[in-house]
Amino acid sequence: MRAAVEQGLIGADQPVVGLLDVAGIRAAAAELRAAFDEVVAPGTPVLHAFAVKAAALVPVLRLLADEGIGCEVASPGELALARAAGVHPERIVLDSPAKTHAELLEAVELGIAVNADNPQELARLDALVRPRTGPGSTPPPGPLGLRVNPQVGGGSIGALSTATATSKFGVALLDVGAREWVVRAFTERPWLTRLHAHVGSQGCPLDLMAAGVRAAYELAEEINRAVGRQQIDTLDIGGGLPVNFGSDEVTPGYRDYARLLLATVPGLFDGRYGLVTEFGRSLIAKSGTVLARVEYAKSAGGRPIAVTHAGAQLATRTVFAPESWPLRVAAYDSAGLPKPTGPDGPVPQDVAGPCCFAGDLVAANRPLPRLEAGDLVALLDTGAYYFSNHFAYNSLPRPGIYGFSAEGGEDARVHFAPVRSPQSLDEIVTESGGDHASALAGL
Repeated sequence: MRAAVEQGLIGADQPVVGLLDVAGIRAAAAELRAAFDEVVAPGTPVLHAFAVKAAALVPVLRLLADEGIGCEVASPGELALARAAGVHPERIVLDSPAKTHAELLEAVELGIAVNADNPQELARLDALVRPRTGPGSTPPPGPLGLRVNPQVGGGSIGALSTATATSKFGVALLDVGAREWVVRAFTERPWLTRLHAHVGSQGCPLDLMAAGVRAAYELAEEINRAVGRQQIDTLDIGGGLPVNFGSDEVTPGYRDYARLLLATVPGLFDGRYGLVTEFGRSLIAKSGTVLARVEYAKSAGGRPIAVTHAGAQLATRTVFAPESWPLRVAAYDSAGLPKPTGPDGPVPQDVAGPCCFAGDLVAANRPLPRLEAGDLVALLDTGAYYFSNHFAYNSLPRPGIYGFSAEGGEDARVHFAPVRSPQSLDEIVTESGGDHASALAGL
């Protein structure tokens, strides 16, 4: 924090900034690889594909690619980002409940793995693949699969639970006739070689996630028995490891989950199936911090309020669903040094954002050292989603994001590298139709 102030990354002209700990991201990637290496049979093909929606930033995707992590994409934009980061098509997986014909065609031609979401999408793949399956034709260059919803239930955050009875994702496996249709779909398509399931993420307990993986595994076994061969050769088990936002402790860990899967679905790791994971938040959340300047300190009804430059435009989920997405807040002075608590202890106060509505609070009645104008607040554990899911309310500019590294302890110089430049006002005007200012005048 001190280095960000000293090197001019934050100040009166740039009152909010995103910071990413490069060493922390590398460590998380290494922990993920090691956790699954411990449980899979030697020689098993494993692709850990980062969910791009968690941090749609090209330098982050390149960093993860250098650490052996591919990309899971869910839109043409995310695919373009992965390709811009230099991720090879064979290390990209395309998931989305609304893929267009053009998206499917591009993915098939590039050799990207595709998980079809529903029978209609599978029919679109039929039209793309059948010309490649006749005598002398070239088979699809990339693996193709089907997503199923095991309908094992939801976690504590309904919006992030993707295996409920009525989830929009995948083929609902427990619906009448659905399982039989899935088995038949594979028997009729020798080129369909993957099965995908994803139970959810934040708020989902590990045993629920493991139950979803077990359901997918059991279905794969049934399908392979029905066709009389190992047609399904890879299981995509999704991702979504919950993150502890209450402290610095990383819990649960990848090893916890991998060991639970080994106990729950031992056949998953015996070497017969390749494996794909799609973790996002857990790889990067702990490595990110939003640092924002306190513009004003005031009070209302006897409660102190610190008005900062980090609110709903960055911490959208926290502002609109604080019970599900609470964030820790740390207080610093204007030099970036930890702010001491006064003699009377922490002061309950609101930490407000800049958006023009009353509910724009990242923390309400939170005990903190009393914040004053010019101080800084840090929103911790914000590396995932908070940097790439900007809410454009009030046309507030997207902040600059910088990766950092430091060696040699607290006295070492911190080195920053730009990840994304601060958005300019000219860019906001262009994005908001500035080039077409007179377009409606003649209508």
